[in-house]
Amino acid sequence: MVLFDIDGVIRDVSGSYRRALVETVHHYSNWRPDAACVDALKGEGRWNNDWDASLELLRRQGVALPQREALVAVFSDFYFGGDPDGEPCQWQGFIGSEPLIVEPHFFEQLSAKGCRWGFVSGAEPPSARYVLQQRLQLQQPPLIAMGDAPDKPDPTGLIRLSDQLRPTPETPVLYLGDTVADVQTVIQARQQRPEQPWLSLAVAPPHLHGQTQARQAYEQQLLQAGADHILGSTPELLFFIDQLTIPQS
Repeated sequence: MVLFDIDGVIRDVSGSYRRALVETVHHYSNWRPDAACVDALKGEGRWNNDWDASLELLRRQGVALPQREALVAVFSDFYFGGDPDGEPCQWQGFIGSEPLIVEPHFFEQLSAKGCRWGFVSGAEPPSARYVLQQRLQLQQPPLIAMGDAPDKPDPTGLIRLSDQLRPTPETPVLYLGDTVADVQTVIQARQQRPEQPWLSLAVAPPHLHGQTQARQAYEQQLLQAGADHILGSTPELLFFIDQLTIPQS
């Protein structure tokens, strides 16, 4: 069984969520953190939620912090550019510029290999449903999104969805993410359920794929955090699975 993060794993959010974070910080401080600054913050493993990450960057700059609700509204205006609960066709924000990392047939291939799959993400539910159901045309994909469980690295969401989907207690659960928090989520799940097999897979986010040294440093950070394997890209998972013995569902 394979569970996925969404941002940086299923879709490229360097021009959307990450851009919204940068522009939100700039809105309050006239400072735009660069990608390396955001990566360094994410590398601490505590700032999976981009609203909290925005506030933390402002705090470190010595800026008077806005109310969280006000910051969320600013962030949402950049990202959605419309009512998050409204029709996606009305959204005018950065969400409209998110390249897909995988195509629908990727999940068909996973199913053909006997793998159950689902998603454990910190993305807001409307955003997660939009990419999974509308763009990838997945029918009722198993999903834990923001608000459904505590933020990662708390493993509650990962454990809950794995319990729902795991065909047998012996079935390995592979979780593919792109941040230290994703890796730590698996480690904490392993601590809470040591009798169950867990595997942390990690991939560098797309914005690093053209930067060899920065990507290698990022991947090393994921390994140091406890990742079991680094994949070159999400589609490589299909080849990785062929090397594993995973019980059929």
